[in-house]
Amino acid sequence: MKNNVELSIVMPCLNEEKTVGHCVDEARAFIENNDLTAEIIVVDNASTDASVSVATAHGATVIREDRPGYGRAIRRGLRAAKGNVIIICDCDMTYDLYNLESIYEPLKKGSCDVMMGCRKTTEPGAASFTHRIGAGVLSALGRMRYHVNVKDFHCGLRGLTSEANQKLRLRTKGMEFATEMIAEASRNSLTIGQTEVPLKKCPYGRESKLRTIRDGLRHLLYIAFC
Repeated sequence: MKNNVELSIVMPCLNEEKTVGHCVDEARAFIENNDLTAEIIVVDNASTDASVSVATAHGATVIREDRPGYGRAIRRGLRAAKGNVIIICDCDMTYDLYNLESIYEPLKKGSCDVMMGCRKTTEPGAASFTHRIGAGVLSALGRMRYHVNVKDFHCGLRGLTSEANQKLRLRTKGMEFATEMIAEASRNSLTIGQTEVPLKKCPYGRESKLRTIRDGLRHLLYIAFC
């Protein structure tokens, strides 16, 4: 471990004014409970609501990525992150950010280079039937294509070491980033760990940013040609 910052938590954000503050507070509680030197980076992806002011008020460092795309937002956050360990998480209150030990500890100890969450649905409505089926099929194709034993290619909670971050050549713009990150880890012979994480239903009525057909095709095309 080389850096003074032990942990960077990177949250891509698009119009999450109702949830981003809560997620920043949860992440900060994890940091304080574990006495870590850390930073919380919210990457605003051209939100049109009050996400930026809410995230700032709760103590996050906010950076902007005005070009649209989930992949672009995370890549921007990864470039800015200073931590020895970097955890990526959605800021829609669907993941438990109070308890990040199962992601953080293996990376801190050097047990693996990349750590993947594997979603375990614990609340009705946390994930639609079509999303579960689509994610399962695409993950199975990804396992065969990249020769990895990753159960869930699409979990929004994952982490990597700073050394792994420097090795990955990440280029995708959209949701297919989730597949690209695992593919790049495999190409670079990095060790990938995984742990079950609970998936919660967002408590606020909101339209999912995931488009099943469009984003599924983007993942499929990446698997087929990259």
